[in-house]
Amino acid sequence: MDRTPQYKQNSLSLIGAIALGTGVMIGAGIFALTGQMAEMTGEFFPLAFLSAALIVSFSAYSYVKMSNAFPSAGGIGMYLQKAYGSTLTTAFHALLMYFSMVIAQSFLARTFGSYTLELFDVENRSLLVPLLGVALLISAFLINLSANKLIQGVASALGFVKIGGIILFGVVGVMVADSVGMETSASAPEGSLSDFLGATALGILAFKGFTTITNSGSEIKDPHRNVGRAIMISIALCVVIYAVVGFAVASNLSLTEIIETQDYSLAAAARPALGEAAVWFTVILAMLATAGGIIASIFAVSRMLAMLTEMKLVPHRHFHMPGSIQKHTLVYTVVLGLILTAFFDLGRIAALGIIFYLIMDIGIHWGVLRHLRKAVDASATVLVIAIFLDVVVLAGFLWVKATTDSLVLIVALVVMVAILIAERFFLSQKGSSDLTENTHSH
Repeated sequence: MDRTPQYKQNSLSLIGAIALGTGVMIGAGIFALTGQMAEMTGEFFPLAFLSAALIVSFSAYSYVKMSNAFPSAGGIGMYLQKAYGSTLTTAFHALLMYFSMVIAQSFLARTFGSYTLELFDVENRSLLVPLLGVALLISAFLINLSANKLIQGVASALGFVKIGGIILFGVVGVMVADSVGMETSASAPEGSLSDFLGATALGILAFKGFTTITNSGSEIKDPHRNVGRAIMISIALCVVIYAVVGFAVASNLSLTEIIETQDYSLAAAARPALGEAAVWFTVILAMLATAGGIIASIFAVSRMLAMLTEMKLVPHRHFHMPGSIQKHTLVYTVVLGLILTAFFDLGRIAALGIIFYLIMDIGIHWGVLRHLRKAVDASATVLVIAIFLDVVVLAGFLWVKATTDSLVLIVALVVMVAILIAERFFLSQKGSSDLTENTHSH
């Protein structure tokens, strides 16, 4: 049986790539992060979104340069190998990216559950939210078993619907509000600089979906030109959309109300502005957005893991499953997502995701700066700024979590140490095996 990953060139259009990127970004960002960011930094949470957009704009530079030079279905895994070779550094950072993307799927799944329950009078949400998230992941898994055209078609259709619907929500929400501004109270949090940096880190989760595009590089039409274009257009679209929706939420809810309804703040903002009909509209929009985001994310991350397997950077077992390695990595990806969705809440899922992503992002920029800057014609100044911004934001986020939820840091550290130990063992065993094969061949 042929288990080699099959990548169909020219199977994704520019519009399809943009839909995949915005699908992940919008689903994860605007529906669930607003309240968490407001809780950290108070009335300045809209500025944290803009701060995150600025940092991501610098971060995207490395990915655009790399994708223009080396378009690949392995995306970030291939970029890391170009910079560091088939080493522990490559495997470690690539797996951090893999886990951050799986975490993003779980984040979307629980967001789906939180919004869906707003349509019903349910008091005990603790069990139903993960159950609904699990059901969505299974549905997305079945769609991803199909061909690229169906995946692209579903993601594109959901992408256009939710972009149009979210813009409509934002514009109408601002128009019907008594004033464009947010009420604060004495009990509302007053964010410090570290809190603002922590909120900015969370805001980066709202934009990091652009990396989904890089993992489909070899399948996008005219990839040397269109991968970079798709990344820049996706980020620009999200900046505009987040700004409009942020104004709408801030104009219809007080800061305290935004924090209280942090898992479903858009639906809560729709109720005072436009009534129950608007709540239904917003919830259905959120359901479509999160569903599209999960479909797009699974599509990309399973292919990234398949490429890492093909590059012999991670171990692989078939477990008697039929089909190609891509199908196997799809199963692994969804199973991990199901576990996270079932046992972690939104806040902790988001925290783990941003820690892993920022460490990986620093690794990408450093690799380009040290080893590939001339090959991809990149500016050293831009790369240094990107690294500096990532380090500052990561430090602020770690400080916030150390003082509020140290368990997240312990889990993140345990996972990273486990990855290092497992990969070091695997790569050393692979090296011994290769040496033995070469000896026998002579």
